[in-house]
Amino acid sequence: MNQILMVIIAGGAVLGGIDRLLGNRLGYGDKFEEGFRLLGPTALSMAGMICLAPALADALGRLIVPFYKAIGVDPSMFGGVFAIDMGGYQMAKELAVDGRIGSYGGIVVSAIFGCTLVFTIPVGMGMIQKEDKSFFAKGIMLGLAAMPAGLLAGGILSGLSLKECIHQNIPVFISALLLLLGLWRIQDKMIKGFCIFAGGIRALVTVGLVLAAVKSLCGWCPVPGLAPIEEAMSVVSSIGVVLLGSLPAAELLRRLLEPVFSRLGKMLKLKPQSLTGMLLGLVSAIPAFSMYKDMDSKGKVAVGAFLVSGTSLLAAHMGFTVSVEPEMLTPLLAGKICGALAGAVLAMYFQRKSY
Repeated sequence: MNQILMVIIAGGAVLGGIDRLLGNRLGYGDKFEEGFRLLGPTALSMAGMICLAPALADALGRLIVPFYKAIGVDPSMFGGVFAIDMGGYQMAKELAVDGRIGSYGGIVVSAIFGCTLVFTIPVGMGMIQKEDKSFFAKGIMLGLAAMPAGLLAGGILSGLSLKECIHQNIPVFISALLLLLGLWRIQDKMIKGFCIFAGGIRALVTVGLVLAAVKSLCGWCPVPGLAPIEEAMSVVSSIGVVLLGSLPAAELLRRLLEPVFSRLGKMLKLKPQSLTGMLLGLVSAIPAFSMYKDMDSKGKVAVGAFLVSGTSLLAAHMGFTVSVEPEMLTPLLAGKICGALAGAVLAMYFQRKSY
């Protein structure tokens, strides 16, 4: 399965490269170039956290490890509250007692719950128009409610039993429940809180990047355990290689499915923009957020629910997984797709009277 996906991505790179040589006549060359253009923003958003992850794991481990052990949960699951490419994976592996659970928490859980917590919610709340935020919040709530479908599917394919998956996810499920209650009862305060939290994450990433740069250039750093910046940039470079192929391949898929989306939209009573937003969300949530104002109310909720698990699957998250643990690619795909589809179906059921 992993090899087939790599061949498809390589095919996308060939398609984009050829079109670029021909003057970008079909638009695939632009997607090929976009993969490289995203290297800078990707490095800026994640390199600092990757560098800080070992030090954070050491500091937080003193508090988290005893608590998690007391409830029988592997401490690596704490890494799942950070995005996979923002230190979640490194933190999970640093804290892991069981390597299997460390890989699961650092890849599957981080790519679903952690990404939602530190990226999708704060960025979405910042980009979406004020009148659409209630639809987005409702979608996020429904996506969190459907999230166990993805976490369980990814866990079983990671080699864990159903019982292990449920038990190891107890802190995540409790956190998700608290988020659900907050978004339901005190939505405005939660939005402000998410924005403050996002600002804190950005500041932490920047500090990590500065310290790593100083350590690389001068050989001195006041924070013990800081990972080398070269190690972080190696991960970023691997993601960039995947983006070269995955972005043109996703664009080809979007064009092939455009007629299908039009017909499917009529059947589901969704505007084609909503279905396109879901597909683009598998590459990046940013284009989906930019299209939000053009969607109908039902689609806005469905896309929000879909993005909880589906965000960045075909780009950053796939690229990151290939660079660190290629054998975890199938659990990642299964977990994110199952969770995303479950979220969208649940949202459309609750919004079945809206259009």
